[in-house]
Amino acid sequence: MGNQQPAFSFVDEKFADIQMLRYRLNGFEQLSTRQKTLVYCLAEATLYGRDITFDQYGKYNLKIRKTIEAVYRLGKGNDSSEQFLQLSSYLKRIWFSNGIHHHYGCMKFIPSFSPRFLLQYMEKVGEKDLPLEEGQTINQLFQELQPVIFNPEVLPKRVNKEDGVDLVKTSACNFYEQVSQQEVESFYQEKKNGGGKNQPSWGLNSTLVKENGVIQEKTWKADGKYGEAIRKIIFWLNKAAEVAENEQQKKVIAKLVRFYRSGNLEDFDDYSIEWLEDKQSNIDFINGFIEVYGDPLGMKGTWEGIVEYVDVEATKRTKTISDHAQWFEDHSPVDPRFRKKQVKGVSANVICAAMLGGEEYPASAIGINLPNAEWIREQYGSKSVTIGNLTEAYSQAAKGSGMRQEFIDDEQTISMVDEYDHLCDDLHTDLHECLGHGSGQLLPDTDPDALKAYGNTIEEARADLFALYFLADGKMVELGLLPNNEAFHAQYYSYMLNGLMTQLTRISKGHDIEEAHMRNRALIAYWTLQHADGAVRMVKRNGKTFVDIHDYNALRDCFACLLREIQRIKSEGDFDAARQLVETYAVKVDPVLHDEVLQRFGKLNLAPYKGFVNPVLLPVLDERGEIIDVSVDYSEPYDEQMLRYSSQYATL
Repeated sequence: MGNQQPAFSFVDEKFADIQMLRYRLNGFEQLSTRQKTLVYCLAEATLYGRDITFDQYGKYNLKIRKTIEAVYRLGKGNDSSEQFLQLSSYLKRIWFSNGIHHHYGCMKFIPSFSPRFLLQYMEKVGEKDLPLEEGQTINQLFQELQPVIFNPEVLPKRVNKEDGVDLVKTSACNFYEQVSQQEVESFYQEKKNGGGKNQPSWGLNSTLVKENGVIQEKTWKADGKYGEAIRKIIFWLNKAAEVAENEQQKKVIAKLVRFYRSGNLEDFDDYSIEWLEDKQSNIDFINGFIEVYGDPLGMKGTWEGIVEYVDVEATKRTKTISDHAQWFEDHSPVDPRFRKKQVKGVSANVICAAMLGGEEYPASAIGINLPNAEWIREQYGSKSVTIGNLTEAYSQAAKGSGMRQEFIDDEQTISMVDEYDHLCDDLHTDLHECLGHGSGQLLPDTDPDALKAYGNTIEEARADLFALYFLADGKMVELGLLPNNEAFHAQYYSYMLNGLMTQLTRISKGHDIEEAHMRNRALIAYWTLQHADGAVRMVKRNGKTFVDIHDYNALRDCFACLLREIQRIKSEGDFDAARQLVETYAVKVDPVLHDEVLQRFGKLNLAPYKGFVNPVLLPVLDERGEIIDVSVDYSEPYDEQMLRYSSQYATL
């Protein structure tokens, strides 16, 4: 691998329902040597968490990945059979999804190669290169993995959200062993009882197990579960601390290392508060057990990592928003009881991602708002980022795709969306992350986990509605963030089209909507369709369904009405109302419309999902072995990157 290539392409290979992209490290060369070294050390800490995410997503994932990788290494370049091509595609999907379940829909994907083909290849590979347990034969390993890989009835869904069933027992994620949903909820409720408001996020960093009839936690820490990976992460975090930009950043890293060593969630809260205080560093990072989307009960944090540096020019936009956070809170259409009297500690940056890991890789969020603990948000504030170089990659890859021409039949609307949608998309992300998640407050006696399995969907809907409502406010033009009072139409149209129709391209025929963000968008779109009194309609023209918006201001009023109710539900912890909203508007799919959308999308030959190949950061050393520069290489192929990660960053 050489230095950065002069020709850069955002679009890489395509397989199954996935298009791989590359993101560019804009301005990286302007960083100082010390800053580049810091990015490199934090990137290493990010990549060493990979195996944790695989294991959290399913107890067989690592065994299956290692087995299929061994077969792939043996056959690559030597076997051009259809069965081997199908195995290659299956392995690429495993890499992309951090396991055998779809990264978005959570359904298990079934391979097209035969069990016999796999067994024959495993025998060719031999014992040395397969993940055999002590005393286990190749055939025994095959018998263990065969039903998990090939039987659609075995562990069919990673995260089950079906109403009325035991969500723990019917989910394949690896956060619980031998316990029921009721046992989990009772275990953590007992921890909360009498603990007051400023409680840690109970259960965030542990596997809950029942052994010999006793329920207990296996904590994820340096000398506990996942210790091999965590100790590597700690090593590189300590290396990063040696080249930290300032004392506060060094303090943040020390607090995170302390948490990784102790596993004490109060240490995690201490780290989160110190992380919030670091507003001056140009380099920042997320590393740890953060988001809870992978747990059907919304408690366990999946491991993720991202390294980032500030895009100074673009951050002027988010600074304008965060500087006016109190104005937005005061003018929110929600019940004044649920508004924050004093908004604290809001900061927001547009950043460039320099490395993605764990749950953020290969598919990544484009905006992040942390920490998640409600009491920390209320007392100390939050930090938000919009990941500008990822949105750049998405935008560049979408050019000329034909999506707008297929699903919008009005040239004036297409022209409007073409002109303003990218700007409005970025602003929507800014408002969603910077202010939406940080807005509002719970009533004093409301349990932050009161909405249970519906909590993630309700929270994402709340943040989206906040962003949609204010995107149409004249304040956006007054602040210079939008050029005129009609530009927001582009986002309103794109959002409704996506929620009502085009996000259905991501769902297999006959399936419900599973993922929290997709449920949120469907909830908003279909509730609005029903309650907007004709301001938005779905119409048929020439045998195709289209979305017509007749009154954008009425649409905004409708968003305000739903935001009021969603905020009330969250603030009061109204589980029944949350369930009613989500189950009525966000789950079921019209099979006739779904079939039409899939047929129209299929003609475009596009992949509904996109993710990223990481750049390779290469330290340049002097004769003493000291880093004097870090170069960036964008040329590593997807499969070579994944095989290298599986070897270089193997921990579990």
